[in-house]
Amino acid sequence: EVQLVESGGGPVQAGGSLNLSCTVSGYIYSSYCFGWYRRQTPWKELEVVASIDSDGTTTYADSVKGRFTISQGNAKTTLSLQMNSLKPEDTAMYYCAADRLCGWLGVDGYWGQGTQVTVSS
Repeated sequence: EVQLVESGGGPVQAGGSLNLSCTVSGYIYSSYCFGWYRRQTPWKELEVVASIDSDGTTTYADSVKGRFTISQGNAKTTLSLQMNSLKPEDTAMYYCAADRLCGWLGVDGYWGQGTQVTVSS
C-alpha cells in the first residue's frame, strides 16, 4: 500500500521560511512524477506549486517561482519543499503527491493527508 505522509507545516510570519517534508512508503514506479500542490480553501481549485519529474526536471508555479525549491531523496522515498519569503497568500493546505504525469498531480495517483501552512502578515 502506498502512503505519503507530510510534515513541517505550521504558523509562520510573512517573510519567514518553512521546509515541508514528505515520506513515501510502498512501491511507486520510478517513472512517476512527484510534487506538491496546495488548496487554499476547500472550494478553490488546487494549485500544483512544484513538481519533479522522473528525469529530475523541476517545474514551479509562477506564484512561487524563486521562493520555493523542491527536492527529492535518491531513493525517491522523501520529498521536500523549501519555502522562503512566505506571503499571506501562501496560506493553504499543502499536499505531497505522485502520479504518472505531473499534470495529473492531485487529480489522480497518490497524495497524502496534507499539512497546513498559515502565514500571518
